[in-house]
Amino acid sequence: MNLSQFLDFLGQDAHFASCISGSHTFPEAVAQTAPVPPALDGRIRESLAASGIRELYSHQAEAIDSALAGQDTVVVTPTASGKTLTFLLPIFQRKITNPQSRALLLYPTKALSQDQQAAINRFDERMGTGFRIYTFDGDTPAGTRQRIREAGDFVITNPDMLHSGILPHHTNWIKLFENLDFVVIDELHMYRGVFGSHVANVLRRLLRLCEFYGSRPQFLASSATIANPGEHAERLTGRTFQLVARNGAPRGRKDIIFYNPPVVNQALGVRASAIKEAAALGSYLLKNRISTIFFCRSRIHVELLFTYLRDRCPELGDRIRSYRGGYLPDERRRIERDLREGRVLGVVSTNALELGIDIGMLDVSITVGYPGSISSLLQQFGRSGRRSQNSLSILMATSDGTDQFLATHPDYFLNSNPEQAISNPDNLLIVSDHMKCAAFELPFQEGRPFGNYGATEEILEYLAGRGVLNHSGDRYHWMSDVYPANTFSLRTGARENFAIIDITEKSREVVIGEIDLFAAPVTVHQHAIYIHQGLQYYVEELLWEDRQARVRRINVDYYTDAQDKVDLAVLEDEPRGERHGFELHRGELMIRVKAVMFKKIKLETHENLGWGDIHTPEIEMHTQGAWVLVPPEKEDELGIDSAALGAVLAGAAHAISKVAPLYVLCDPGDLRARAEVRTATFQLPAVYFYDSLPGGLELSYRILENLPVISGAALELVQKCPCEAGCPGCIGLPELEFEAKAMAGLLLAQLGASPKPVPSGSGS
Repeated sequence: MNLSQFLDFLGQDAHFASCISGSHTFPEAVAQTAPVPPALDGRIRESLAASGIRELYSHQAEAIDSALAGQDTVVVTPTASGKTLTFLLPIFQRKITNPQSRALLLYPTKALSQDQQAAINRFDERMGTGFRIYTFDGDTPAGTRQRIREAGDFVITNPDMLHSGILPHHTNWIKLFENLDFVVIDELHMYRGVFGSHVANVLRRLLRLCEFYGSRPQFLASSATIANPGEHAERLTGRTFQLVARNGAPRGRKDIIFYNPPVVNQALGVRASAIKEAAALGSYLLKNRISTIFFCRSRIHVELLFTYLRDRCPELGDRIRSYRGGYLPDERRRIERDLREGRVLGVVSTNALELGIDIGMLDVSITVGYPGSISSLLQQFGRSGRRSQNSLSILMATSDGTDQFLATHPDYFLNSNPEQAISNPDNLLIVSDHMKCAAFELPFQEGRPFGNYGATEEILEYLAGRGVLNHSGDRYHWMSDVYPANTFSLRTGARENFAIIDITEKSREVVIGEIDLFAAPVTVHQHAIYIHQGLQYYVEELLWEDRQARVRRINVDYYTDAQDKVDLAVLEDEPRGERHGFELHRGELMIRVKAVMFKKIKLETHENLGWGDIHTPEIEMHTQGAWVLVPPEKEDELGIDSAALGAVLAGAAHAISKVAPLYVLCDPGDLRARAEVRTATFQLPAVYFYDSLPGGLELSYRILENLPVISGAALELVQKCPCEAGCPGCIGLPELEFEAKAMAGLLLAQLGASPKPVPSGSGS
C-alpha cells in the first residue's frame, strides 16, 4: 500500500473517517531561484556546480548577499529548505580571503551538532579546502580538545558547552576569540523561555570577551516560523538583524489531517485515548511498510505508544524504536543512524527529533497531542515529506482543552501563526548567575554594562556585599572559590538533576537517564513506575539529598500518574487597571508545590487501579504572575451563587489556561492557572495565572495583555465542547448540580473581546 491508497482507506473506513475533524492539502510548489552571487570565490561556485547546484533558492541568495554585506542576518524558512548553505557560503568565503578567520557554530543539541558537522565536512571535501572543522562538546575526547583550541577553523558546539567549557577557559581559546568573524545560531526558535533567557546571557558573555580580544563577530541565524523572528534575534544578541523570510524552496504535496478521537462519554465529554488511536492507525501504516514518525508530549507517552505499537506489530521487531531525552548519547546516535539508513521503519519520539537532524525520508508524521506551539507543530509536520516527496501529517487530538480547540478550529492552524518567541534575558536570577560567570572570566569595570542590562551596577554592588566579588579601585574581581558555570543549568530553572540508576543487577549499577528537580517528585517518587525504551522500572528509592532515583526492572500491567498541591502568596502587587469591572493585577508570587499522591492506571484500559501517598519535600519557587479580582458587585451582576463561585472561577481559569499557549509561545506546562474564592491578600475572589519557572519569564504578563482575545478563544472552547454541562476538557470539572459550564461562559464573555454567553445547559 502506498500513501495515496492509505488516504483513500482513511476516507472509506467508517471509524477513521468519522474522526477526521478537518483536512487540508498543500499542493506541490516549484522552486523560486536566483543566480549564485558573483561575489563568491570561483572555487565555491565550482563546488556548487559540481554538486548540481547552478542556481540558489531565492531566500538562499538573499541571505548570502546580506551576510556578504556584513549584516547580521536571520533566515526563517521551513524544514529542509537549504538554510545550511546560507551561512556556509559566507563563512567559507571569509575563510578563503582571510586564512586567520574563525567561526563558532551553535546548535541547541549535541545530536544536531554532530549531524551538522557531517554536512559541513562533506562541503569542505567537495571544496578541497581542508579547513579544520571540529565539534567541541561533552563527548569530545580529552586528547582532541587541545587540538581544537589551537587549530579549529570552525568550532561546532552547543550553548551548554560554550557556557561551561569555553567561556570560562577563554585564555586557552585566544586564537578563536581574536579572529572570530562569525557566530552561527541555528534553530533560533528553540532559544525561548528559560533556555533562551540563559542563552542570551551566554551571548552577552561571549561578546564581552570578543570585545576584550578585539573582535566583533557577525551573527548568522536560522529559525522555524515564528511571529517575531527579527525581534527575537535582537533580544538574544542585542543586535539589529536583516530578516529573510520569503521561502524559495520547492515542496511536494502535503496532506494535513486533524483527527479527533470519538466521544466515549457524552456527559463528561471524554474521548477515546489518543495514544490508543495513534497505535491503531500507526500499526496499520507500519504493517504496510509506510515509514512513520510519532511525536508525543511526554516521556511516558512515548514509552506507552512504543509499547502498544510493538505489541501490535511483533513481526517488525527492532524496526520500531523509541527516542527521547534521557537516553545516553550512543543510544540516540545509533537510532538516528538507523533511521537515515532505512533500518528503522517507525520511531516514537518526544520533540527531541523535531529539530533538523538528518533522519532520512519519512512518509507520515503523527503528532499525538498539541506540542505547545504552532511552530513546534510545523516542525513536526516538516519531518515527513523531506526532499520534496508527497507526505501526510496528522494531528491526533487528546481530550485536553487546547487540543480540542485546535481540532474544532483547524483554520486557526491553517490561516494564522500568532505566536511570539518569548525570553527574558533580564530575569534577575538568570542575569545574576551569568554576571558571576562573567566576573570569573574578566573583571567588571565600573560604568560598563553587561550587554544591554540596565541594572549592572546594582547587581555588582550586591555581589560585592555578599563577598562574591571584590570591589577594588574601579573594578570588580571574582573572589569566591566556587566555579560558577557549574552551579546551574541552561536548560531548566532548577539547579540540579536527578540521576536515574538501574539497580536490577546487584553486581552492576547503570545510569539510564536523568530528570530535573521539579519533575522528579511526580515522575520518580517512591513506588512510581518509570518507563524507559518500553521497559518498566519500579522506583525503589528516591534519595532526595543525593539526587538519585534507584529503580529496578519490573513487569506490571499499569503505570503511575502523580498529583501535586500548590499554594501561592503575593509578594509584589502592580495594579493594571480594570476590564468590565474586573480588577487586573500582575506582580511577584511565591509558589509552594508538593507532590501528594499518585494513581495506578491500567495499561490499555486506563482504569484506575488504586492510589498511594507521596512523601517528598515541598519545593518553593519565586515567579511572576497575573491575576483577575472579582468584586462583589460582579458576582451579583453575573448571578453567581456563592456556593458555585469556586467552581465557576476554576472553570474559567482552566479554559483560559488551555488556549493561552496558542497565543504565548511556550509549553503548556510553562503556565499554570489557579482560582481562589477568597485571597489572603485582597479578600476577594481571584483567578491567577503564573509562570511555572523560577523568576518568571513574563508569560503570564502576556496573558493579561491579550486577555480579551484569549478569553474570547476560551469561550469558544467551552461553547464547542460536546459535553452537556462541563467536563475536564473545557472547564476542568465534571458535570455538577449547578450550571458551572454556563456560568463560566458568562464570566469569559465579560472578559472577552466580543461577549457571547453560553446558553444555559447547552454544550454547543
